[in-house]
Amino acid sequence: MPRGPIFIGGPDRCGKTLMAAILGSHSRIAIPIVGSNLWTFFYGQYGDLRDDRNLERCLAAMMRYKHALFLKPDVDRIRDELRAGERSYARLFALLHEHFAERAGKPRWGDQTGLIERYADEVLAAYPGAVMLHMIRDPRDRYEASLRLWPKGRARAGGAAARWSYSVRLAERNLRRHPDRYRLIRYEDLVTRPQEVVRTVTTFLEETYEPAMLAMADAPTYRRKLAGGKEPAPGTELINANHVGDFRGSIPHGEIAFLQSVLAGPMKRLGYGPEPVRTDLTARLAYATWTLPSNGLRMAAWGGLEAIQHRFPRIAGRAPVSAKVVGPSEVGEG
Repeated sequence: MPRGPIFIGGPDRCGKTLMAAILGSHSRIAIPIVGSNLWTFFYGQYGDLRDDRNLERCLAAMMRYKHALFLKPDVDRIRDELRAGERSYARLFALLHEHFAERAGKPRWGDQTGLIERYADEVLAAYPGAVMLHMIRDPRDRYEASLRLWPKGRARAGGAAARWSYSVRLAERNLRRHPDRYRLIRYEDLVTRPQEVVRTVTTFLEETYEPAMLAMADAPTYRRKLAGGKEPAPGTELINANHVGDFRGSIPHGEIAFLQSVLAGPMKRLGYGPEPVRTDLTARLAYATWTLPSNGLRMAAWGGLEAIQHRFPRIAGRAPVSAKVVGPSEVGEG
């Protein structure tokens, strides 16, 4: 089977961008540093693309989505090539990435998309030789990192638990179904043993390991972010374990207890041990009267909404947040 595209999935704040920056700095691989999310926001939502009206509606929506525009798509070329061959969502998404890789002068394309594991069966069937890397992280650290970006909201631990649990269930299912084309990678292993893990990944991808990948030269903006906003000095170790265990002292004990309780099984299977939490009477009352019921409801609500959106994309499909969509007057500007 030929070497096909590379998909990087997993929940948010689990190291997908880091992996994309590393692999996208390989001499043969082009992976945008911005997650495309094309499967998430467009797959199946516009009906059969063999109908010109459906195709044009889909293209119009994609060309207003900032992450699609990051790929600098040539809409006329995409339309012509799609009409000359298979008119499917998978082919449409591939064309954007193929053209991106072509401009980068690299023969193999890749994509990072949060929770792309939802579509593992469809993705691996659509692209011969495609493989999927699934990033996962301690759910407590993942939750803490998400709170730093989005600090508002109540009962957030319930949604975080649902998202993480869902991703792990998909990982375990996909590994059973596609053992030769799917790999689960812990964020903690990548940041503590980067060279070893990246060597293993490149072997899985049937590519030659290139030490320069760890410098992430083809992801300059991300390099500077890791170096505190400035160009790192030669030899700087950009990959480190500084954020492993950040949840300690940052997340309330009740939320840690909730995560460890509802996620105990998958956490143990993935090597994430429990953390001691407060057990005095006040803490137990707060947990029983608020933390557990409110987050339990949030967890159930997230799972229910996800099931509806996934099963009925044309009716209740997911949509990007408004900040990621340009207005009609902005399309084509710049």
